[in-house]
Amino acid sequence: TGSAAEYQGKSVLIIGKRNSGFELADGLEPWARQIFLVSPRPVQTSVIALSTVRVRYFEPFEDASWGGGTFALDAAVEQIERTSNGFQLRAQGTTRPGEVVLEVDAAIAATGFRTPLRDLPEHGLATVGDGRIPALTPFWESTALPGAYFAGNAMQGAAGLRKHGVGSASGTVSGFRYNARILARHVAQQLGRRPELDRVSRDETASFLLSELKSAPELWTQKGYLARAVFPDGTTDIVPLAHFLDHCERGSVAVTIEMNAEGEIYPVVYGRQREEIDERVLPPQHLHDFQGDEYRRELQSLL
Repeated sequence: TGSAAEYQGKSVLIIGKRNSGFELADGLEPWARQIFLVSPRPVQTSVIALSTVRVRYFEPFEDASWGGGTFALDAAVEQIERTSNGFQLRAQGTTRPGEVVLEVDAAIAATGFRTPLRDLPEHGLATVGDGRIPALTPFWESTALPGAYFAGNAMQGAAGLRKHGVGSASGTVSGFRYNARILARHVAQQLGRRPELDRVSRDETASFLLSELKSAPELWTQKGYLARAVFPDGTTDIVPLAHFLDHCERGSVAVTIEMNAEGEIYPVVYGRQREEIDERVLPPQHLHDFQGDEYRRELQSLL
């Protein structure tokens, strides 16, 4: 797409109205003279609470509602071709039927992230998302090609538990940067270089976990996806919650921050005493301060 300055004073067509489409439109608003976002479906603002789209990226949509030079068009693209001055789009309106014809200086296809897998599918790599993303284990290893790990945006191929339909933030820098640190330690361990882990005493475990619930960035950024675990020998680490639930040994405990479909945020404690996992959902708190006596008693009872 080039630098934003290249679009100074131009009319720009963006095909797509999800993450990448809105991010591009938001970045070009200070430069472009006119912006068109086109896709068959209307913008679903009701899902913003559970989306990885940032609220600030919806400025182009707000601008469109004001008539400020940005247009969010519900139309299915039928044809786009280059002209002497730029591009011409022909589409059919969906919400408001009828042909849509646009003449623009520049056109950008923002129709979804696709991992550059190259020839890996030919070697047996399994994918999800219509072939766009590799299918991954909780530690971001290919489910079909052992030893092939993925970092960055591709990490969304490990979906996690998706409790209440809430997905991970693995499709964003703020989410996958924490995943990548965990992956680096995991790969080092697989290569025989066991990382040095912190330890907490049994008496310190409750206070330590409550402190993590209050301020650990990994837990707050990757809600219901990453967890702070303490193992029977006292070692502690941040791990994918899905992996902890499937593979933790007896005497292990983990905490995470979760969010339900109504946007309510609360802590959850998971512990393995015998074969089964004991899941304790703790109540929310207005200021997200989970270090009070109520939380301490609940955690100590499980420990």
